[in-house]
Amino acid sequence: MIKYKRSNRIAELTRIFIENPRTTYQLSFFSDKFQVAKSSVSEDITILEEYFEEQGLGSIVSSAGAAGGVKYIPRMRVEEARKWMLTALEKLAVAERILPGGYLYMSDLLGEPAFISGVGRIFSEAFADSGADMILTVETKGIPIALATAKYLNIPVVVARRDSKVTEGTTVSVNYVSGTSHRIQTMSLARRSIGQYRKAIILDDFMKAGGTTKGMINLLQEFQSECVGVGVLMEMSEPSNKLVSDYISLAKLTKVDELNKRIFAELGSFFI
Repeated sequence: MIKYKRSNRIAELTRIFIENPRTTYQLSFFSDKFQVAKSSVSEDITILEEYFEEQGLGSIVSSAGAAGGVKYIPRMRVEEARKWMLTALEKLAVAERILPGGYLYMSDLLGEPAFISGVGRIFSEAFADSGADMILTVETKGIPIALATAKYLNIPVVVARRDSKVTEGTTVSVNYVSGTSHRIQTMSLARRSIGQYRKAIILDDFMKAGGTTKGMINLLQEFQSECVGVGVLMEMSEPSNKLVSDYISLAKLTKVDELNKRIFAELGSFFI
């Protein structure tokens, strides 16, 4: 039997809370684990709660009743998010990222754990009070962003596909018009992936005209589900009239000078 000192208990509590955000634990769980009285566990949690609050890491929320307990709610101060995003913009605005058509190459950053984790923290702060019980994205570049955000919100991720797969079982498909090419495209979602009457956050890596996002909103409607928030890592300033109006972005691409290899980007609507 491991003998836990107070310092060991606080370290273990920190690990459990950070690895399992928004998961409710009863005090008896920690009392049995550490073999100490509930009052001692309560004191340990109070110390940890004060530290989390001081450092802007979030809060530990207590709830009463038979099903009550304590859970860690990750938060991120807007000032900290702004500072982080300004640093990220420096990485995004590298001339070598320019692709034909005014797009940016971002696959390397979307595969970088530290970058994706930061994006996930900001989105989880943006949608902390949305009441969502799932995140919807479309293959493929939106998946890392959705997974990182889901980690902090502790909700599942559902991925819409461009082409239905046999392994998905019965699927529901919708046609939508691309906002840039004005071509009809298709996306599908497995019937077993979500139940009815659920609330979803839609996340993606890039938005130009909003056609893909509009398609995902229509797809949710086929499942009698509600979109309670839309977030994109980066949006293009043009066209200004998007096919969706209610969304947040972390960065805005205002201009790409392909001739002189210059990128002009600024903070997105979340920071305004």
